[in-house]
Amino acid sequence: MQKLSNTVRDYAWGSKTSLAELFGREPSGSPEAELWIGAHPGAPSVLEPQGLPLDAAIASDPEGMLGAAVASEHGRLPFLLKILAASEPLSLQVHPNLEQAAAGFAAEEATGPAQDAPDRNYRDDQHKPEMIVALTAFEALSGFRDTAASAPAFDWLAAHVEVEGARNAALNIADALRAGDLAPAVALLLQADDDVRRLALLGARAVDAASDDAAATNPSLGLLPRLAAFHPGDTGALLALLLHLVSLKPGEALSLPAGNIHAYLHGTGVEIMANSDNVLRGGLTSKHVDVPELLRIVLFEPLDPHRVQPLSPAPGLEIYRSGFAEFDLARISHAETPVTLPGSGAAAVVVVAGSLTLTAADGSTLELERGESAFVEGQDLPVTAQGSDGVEAYLGYTAG
Repeated sequence: MQKLSNTVRDYAWGSKTSLAELFGREPSGSPEAELWIGAHPGAPSVLEPQGLPLDAAIASDPEGMLGAAVASEHGRLPFLLKILAASEPLSLQVHPNLEQAAAGFAAEEATGPAQDAPDRNYRDDQHKPEMIVALTAFEALSGFRDTAASAPAFDWLAAHVEVEGARNAALNIADALRAGDLAPAVALLLQADDDVRRLALLGARAVDAASDDAAATNPSLGLLPRLAAFHPGDTGALLALLLHLVSLKPGEALSLPAGNIHAYLHGTGVEIMANSDNVLRGGLTSKHVDVPELLRIVLFEPLDPHRVQPLSPAPGLEIYRSGFAEFDLARISHAETPVTLPGSGAAAVVVVAGSLTLTAADGSTLELERGESAFVEGQDLPVTAQGSDGVEAYLGYTAG
């Protein structure tokens, strides 16, 4: 077991205060969007005190670091753990499945752009299913609603937007949705001709000015001015009307498969995913957008949000089963007596409140305070954890 130092990614949508408040430190003054805890080569954690990047340490001794089963099945740490803090909406995005990721990565490697190039879609050959557990009130868009439920929002826009081209665009989209033609409706929105862009801009103004309280009549319409405040005229705000709006309370969780279109809107949470950074973006961002590739990858079918209910196998321990082979997540709290941590391979743990003592199979211990994290090697298992009053810690590990 070794402590880690981790990279904070400063994406523009990140909060300037949330991570600092969570960990009891001074803000950096810059957006702090994601704390990465893991071995992804884009920002690997570093083992302390020797200063060795975690991905290099694993590559030098896969079985010792990961455990025999994980090393044999995955050959690398299969998950990436994050603390995510959003003060603005993230991009509308989709993640590829394994076959799509492998093909996309190989194609982009052959054309020559660097893996960290801003116009790159595929930075590795892995899929990226993910799960988030809310630490604060958290909002997200996830999955297409039934098309019949989405059509009335565009009927309302057609009745309240005065520019003919924009009004006709709204009617065309509403007709496609009523007919159950999801793919053509999404393509109309994201391929974004001038009339659809006008609809996005004028529609947001119409909702704001509506005397009939449009958001109360059709709650999804309230998303338009909210999103337009950050991305005026972006047609991704219209696409949001086709998606489920999900609100999570602290401790509630959402699991998102590959192919599911989604966007996090606001809040702080613990996120865990397959060890990948592959993102296809369709809007609501200043980053690289590739609409044709997103349209090729996205699943065009209604998908209800998958809320994950935690299991509680022992006092002070809750397990969030993701449904994916690469990762599950455990929450450790009020552990007055030691609890045996789940998993049969390497794990990563981060403490967000209180303090935690980890004890390895050989009796060695590691003390972690609020804001600290550690890597648990496969050879240290089984590991027990015992916390102070008010402890809250999260453990990412390989499912199985």
